Amino acid sequence: MFKYIKNLWLTISLKKKLGTFSIIVILVMGLSIAFNILIMNFSLDSFNVILNDNSLCYDVQEALEQEAAAFEEYVRDRSWERAKEYRLACFKTEESIKALPFQYTDINQERYARTWNIKNGYEGYRVFRDEVLHMNPEDRGFVDKLYKVYGMQGYLQTYARRLMQATIKEGKSSYQQKVPVLYYIPYMIMAYSIVMIITVICLTKLLSNTLINPMVRLAHCSRKIARNDFSGNDVTVENKDEMGELVQAFNKMKHATEGHINTLKEKNEIAERLHKEELGRIEMEKRLDAARLELLKSQINPHFLFNTLNMIACMAKLEEADTTERMISSMSSLFRYNLKTSEQIVPLAQELKVVKDYMYIQQMRFGSRIAYDCQLEVDEEETIIPAFTLQPIVENAIIHGLSKKEQGGKILLRVWKKEDKVIISVADTGVGMSQERLMELRTALNAGGTARVGIGLGNICHRIHAMYRNGDFRIYSSEGNGTVVQVIVPQDEHAEMGSGNQETT
Repeated sequence: MFKYIKNLWLTISLKKKLGTFSIIVILVMGLSIAFNILIMNFSLDSFNVILNDNSLCYDVQEALEQEAAAFEEYVRDRSWERAKEYRLACFKTEESIKALPFQYTDINQERYARTWNIKNGYEGYRVFRDEVLHMNPEDRGFVDKLYKVYGMQGYLQTYARRLMQATIKEGKSSYQQKVPVLYYIPYMIMAYSIVMIITVICLTKLLSNTLINPMVRLAHCSRKIARNDFSGNDVTVENKDEMGELVQAFNKMKHATEGHINTLKEKNEIAERLHKEELGRIEMEKRLDAARLELLKSQINPHFLFNTLNMIACMAKLEEADTTERMISSMSSLFRYNLKTSEQIVPLAQELKVVKDYMYIQQMRFGSRIAYDCQLEVDEEETIIPAFTLQPIVENAIIHGLSKKEQGGKILLRVWKKEDKVIISVADTGVGMSQERLMELRTALNAGGTARVGIGLGNICHRIHAMYRNGDFRIYSSEGNGTVVQVIVPQDEHAEMGSGNQETT
């Protein structure tokens, strides 16, 4: 039977074990409380009945004596105060007599007879007493009846004393009958407490063997593993519950971890070699990006165009065509910047000058249809941005935004700094684009393609993300309201790439 209980205990889950232990502990505590309450009630009820009966008899005896004294004082002095004391004494006597136990099954025969004598005697006495009090003291026979009342009071007090004696006698007999049981109560409490303590100790030991001891062994083995010590035997338990499954899983994990650690050094060496190769690949990608940029810059023959424009500008100056000369000079500056700038990053002032030249040409082309405004909140000489950033964005705003709008519009170039980043915003009041087209454009930019966004914007977006970890290129647009292009250039990352100076002729 014990073996069956042990196997059952090892099989049930930890939740059921804890639940069973809790129920048994609560049951033990409840039985202890109930047993103590039972013993206490047995003892207190016995004494309470005896004391209560004695108290009731004493109350009757004392009330009769006080009533007799109050009656005598009232007969001598018929004042209002004496009358009040007398009525109060009578009320107390009547209430104390009513409180006397008068059930034949609850009291013995003698007490029943004494109580009957008091109740019936007091009723006759009360009627006669009230009759005497209504008489005039000068009436004939008043004194005789008064002394008869005194005699009746004496009989009632005698009945009360006899009832008191009978009650004490009965209480003494009841107490003597229960004394042997009361003597055994401490031994019963001690024996019961010992049984409960042994039960709780056995349950605690059983729970400790199936729950605490395996956890202690697991903790000891875990500390050894933390010191990279995998020696020693596996942890073994008899449990077939969650603890047993945990121990089996721990042993498997121990062996797997030991084998895994043996390969970590080799993997670490391989990872270091791969990291070096990755750094080399990133460097090659940077060089490839620079080569792609040079390829974009050389898609036309800049030397031929530059020389031709210079010759036309000289002829316009000889012919005193100032507007034509300025347009040719602006165009020449654009090609000079495109031809001579070989650095990837340049001061913001250079980019702004290119935009200014480009806008002059476009304003000469479109006239008052196009307005241009520039708001700077940074030092244009100290601020560094990637080369060939602003002019393609402005050009895109004119071609795809303002030129398609009959009344033209305005371009606002704003540059400000937030924390360690410079934010460049190019906003136009052109035709804008639908949300479907905007989502298509953003998807193409994120994918790195240029077929749907154009070479200019696609190249700027690609360079911003390639050159800066925290750089960003954003487009916002609303159909009929215009488009905003924002370029975010972190300034703290320029130190890694170095700063270049523009080469001019």
